[in-house]
Amino acid sequence: MSQTMNHAHLREWVFRLLLFTLVIFGATGGARAENGAFDLAGPRVEMTVNRAGKTLPIAEVPNLQPGDRLWIHPDLPDNQSVHYLLVIAFLRGTTNPPPDDWFTRAETWNKNVRDEGIVVTVPHDAQQALLFLAPVTGGDFDTLRATVRSKPGVFVRASQDLNQAGLDRTRSDKYLSELKQTSNFNPKVLHDRSVLLAKTLGIRLEEQCFDRPPEQQSTCLTQNTDQLVLDDGHSESMVSALTSGPSTDLMGKVSATPLAGGGFYSPYVGAVVDLAKLMGSLYTASYQYIPALSVPQHAQVNLRLNNPPSFRKPMSVIVMGLPAVEAAQLPPLRSLDKDGVFCLQKSPLVLPVEGAPVVFSTDIAHDFVLHLQGKAGEAVDLPAAADPAQGGFLVDAHALSAGTLDPSVKGTVRGYWGFDSFEGPAFRMLNAHSTTWTIPAADQGALIAGREDMIHVDSDAAACVQEIGIQDERGTEIKTAWAAVKSNELEIHVPLKDAAAGPLKMAIQQFGGIPPDQIDLHAYSEAAKLDAFKISAGDQQGLLAGTRLDQVNSLDLQGIRFEPAKLARASQQDELYLSATRATPAALTPGEKLVARVDLKDGRVLDLQTTVEPPRPKVALIGKNVQSGSARSPVHLTNQDLLPQDGRMTFFLKTEIPESFPRTEKIEVATADSSFDVLLSVADGNLILQDSQTVMAVFDPLKSFGASAFGPLRFRPVDADGGKGDWQPLATLVRLPSFKEVRCPDSPDKQCGLAGSNLFLIDSVASDPQFTHTVSVPIGFADSSLNVPRPNGTLLYIKLRDDPATVNTLTLAVLPDDQ
Repeated sequence: MSQTMNHAHLREWVFRLLLFTLVIFGATGGARAENGAFDLAGPRVEMTVNRAGKTLPIAEVPNLQPGDRLWIHPDLPDNQSVHYLLVIAFLRGTTNPPPDDWFTRAETWNKNVRDEGIVVTVPHDAQQALLFLAPVTGGDFDTLRATVRSKPGVFVRASQDLNQAGLDRTRSDKYLSELKQTSNFNPKVLHDRSVLLAKTLGIRLEEQCFDRPPEQQSTCLTQNTDQLVLDDGHSESMVSALTSGPSTDLMGKVSATPLAGGGFYSPYVGAVVDLAKLMGSLYTASYQYIPALSVPQHAQVNLRLNNPPSFRKPMSVIVMGLPAVEAAQLPPLRSLDKDGVFCLQKSPLVLPVEGAPVVFSTDIAHDFVLHLQGKAGEAVDLPAAADPAQGGFLVDAHALSAGTLDPSVKGTVRGYWGFDSFEGPAFRMLNAHSTTWTIPAADQGALIAGREDMIHVDSDAAACVQEIGIQDERGTEIKTAWAAVKSNELEIHVPLKDAAAGPLKMAIQQFGGIPPDQIDLHAYSEAAKLDAFKISAGDQQGLLAGTRLDQVNSLDLQGIRFEPAKLARASQQDELYLSATRATPAALTPGEKLVARVDLKDGRVLDLQTTVEPPRPKVALIGKNVQSGSARSPVHLTNQDLLPQDGRMTFFLKTEIPESFPRTEKIEVATADSSFDVLLSVADGNLILQDSQTVMAVFDPLKSFGASAFGPLRFRPVDADGGKGDWQPLATLVRLPSFKEVRCPDSPDKQCGLAGSNLFLIDSVASDPQFTHTVSVPIGFADSSLNVPRPNGTLLYIKLRDDPATVNTLTLAVLPDDQ
């Protein structure tokens, strides 16, 4: 009876923990509780692994293999009052209890164990390994072994969870420690460092922290530490391991909900879940089991607990996960700039990579080099180190002799993942060398005294440029700004507003201390030269072509004043767009020859013969209709301007210029960025004349644009000569997910499950049109089921990712949740 009462009491404790967790999450609007912080210092254990005669500290070991010899030394204080029994257990899967001889017992108070530790060998067929520290009590070893053998699956999961949680902990710890080294009072340094750290370590970055005063930004970025870690993409996350368990695992379900947040960010919520799960399912009269996170430093493992141990029955057994017994899973490192070129002499030399955060947060990956091949075929290895604050590998090339390498060489990152060597991404490396620089013909006369101009220079050594200086014939330095726009091209901005016409000398200095390359330039004098002014009848804007058009103050044509709007440069001449200061100049007649008077800023007036060009085509949108796609969707689009991707739109246009719609005129439909466009025409059958002035256009987006187009659409007329009218808005193209069903549990306070495909196309889901109770869909969401609020009858409200400003409705029958 006593055991039954204790078991019922424990179940009640677990249920209260669940309620407490949910209350905390709900009260903070989705924030996680802090009871998963693992902030209690536990015992220390020293450990090394020997494989094939080579020994590594445990911090450098990602996986064990059969035959590995583990040296384990419990580092307990000399005044330890409670005797701990050390038990090493090997497991072989969830459905195959391990044999009795896979358990090793060691008395930590024994002098030999205290002085020398113990050595165990990983048995053949083992898959997981755990280390237990159990207070000595009657039948301790037999009780612990029987418990593990009776439910091996629980301990297999505990091993997986603790290993993943430990790796996740190293990433958040590394992020926090790096940020602490950054000045709170330099917002740009803090921002840039935070972005690089978050990207490299797979950390969630709170962008809104940068909107705060500088002295508050660092604190904001490092709060809520249990929410920082994102899925690393390398190994199965602890959360996914938890949620893949039995459907009866209520705590596992809670940890994966958006409310609790474990399903998105926090691995520590999962660790709290496993604590309750182990206590609920493995309660005995003698022991309860509490997890410990491993924080390895070289050969020493510092254990971190999230629950204080108990030395009253049931006493606490500390459970520590050891690396899994499996083949090595090499880190999937990849280059962030596959087409980039990196200079070997640049300091610091950083090779940006991504894909394996634990490479930067642990010592598992070690002894990195950048491997190069010399001119004579010999290997040249430069030391490299994974630096999360730099966003990649920091290469030390100080000892490199430039003469041993060709100007361009392939560099490959190599290192060790535990005992296994691996090869990372390759990079195109450049060896600094004297070279010839060329200026494109289009830029030969681009430097004009009195203004700021831009030139380009080309060379195979562009990536190694450290500094560029320009001097006039008197030796006066002209400050320049420059950037590498391509791997072999530099763009140089030269301010000559205060410079006189004449020769210039440019010096290009590369990294590595080689002599600078010299280039002769020339600054030219140039007065404004007017080539042509083009304007179509009825337009408000014209285009003036020539040189030195920055001197133009205004243009007068037939009494209409035009003022500069935009200055550009194309084909070695200036192009100045001028806009009329009053309504559309109706007084201009096509073919009329006029004289444009151009006022310059220095007071001069220049005349320019001009011919008014025919008016550009112009149409007006007078009506449109959207037809749903072939597959009937339960989504009702509330905005008539929304066009489903598999739908069809017909719209009516009335010509304004010319008076009758020509059969040769076309209608161009395109996305806002013009990445997708199509020409509708009478000949193709997607323009149908209603009468001489009105035409019906038929637009099928999926047929014309394919499956990747979305967003605002626009249209314009195009006449037979290529004259183009102004763009006008048409609709917003949206992609719709496919919805299958909504299932809701009996309990009204629990969320429902919305099933379907392409759910990432949803921005958010709510149970009311005001979006009071809402669930947002994160970027990169790939699941086929989404937890949503309970529908209002059969009605949900959704916002699409392609148009998040519009509230649409979703009608699906609500089915009972049979799980």
